[in-house]
Amino acid sequence: MGILDDLKKKALEQKKKEAIKAIRDRGNSFSGKTGKTVISSNDTVTINSKTNEIIQEIKNAVTAINKTANGDAEKLISYIEAQGTKVYRLNNATKLLEKIKEHTGFITELEGAKAIYVNNITKNGIGIKTNPMFIISDDKDIDYYMLLREFYLWYSMHKGLDGFDFKSQELFKQYMNLSKAPDTKKLKYEELEAYKEALHRDEEANAFVMDIIRQKEGSANVLKKMQDGGAEI
Repeated sequence: MGILDDLKKKALEQKKKEAIKAIRDRGNSFSGKTGKTVISSNDTVTINSKTNEIIQEIKNAVTAINKTANGDAEKLISYIEAQGTKVYRLNNATKLLEKIKEHTGFITELEGAKAIYVNNITKNGIGIKTNPMFIISDDKDIDYYMLLREFYLWYSMHKGLDGFDFKSQELFKQYMNLSKAPDTKKLKYEELEAYKEALHRDEEANAFVMDIIRQKEGSANVLKKMQDGGAEI
């Protein structure tokens, strides 16, 4: 997708140095959900992470779920709802979500004005925060592969991978909209890392679905749809 090219190496190295100092000032480690960054005596950053192990577990689990669903989107939706995540079916969902620069499918937690808007259109009360949810179109057929991609993202969040919090997702969406992307030199190290985690999750979901498609259909059209702005379900 070309976004990683924008993370200039020199800027990142400087941010890492700043992060090392910040971590040292408040202790000697910084922990995310799936790993810990430890500062050694020679300023080396070592990451003890279970992230790769969790990613493989997710691939295996979603592969099995996909086989059970066998192309039936309703089975994926039933699984999502059984895990306690709400699925809302709305007429004109795509146009409704375009107003806040979101797309149909998996909606990560929202805050502020976005949360108020989504709570309103889903008739979910008044609040400045939302829980993760799915919003799908009630006036058109569900694209199974697009839903599977969103399902993979949701499952990754459900299993505790980083990159799904509101700030990480908002930063990621800004970079997807290159005309409004902030200068990476102005980002804090933690913001760069948050953005990268969100990007990794998106790439993992795309790669997973494309593998499934190649195995069954070999279609290139779905990849283009995903690269052109995400799922429209």
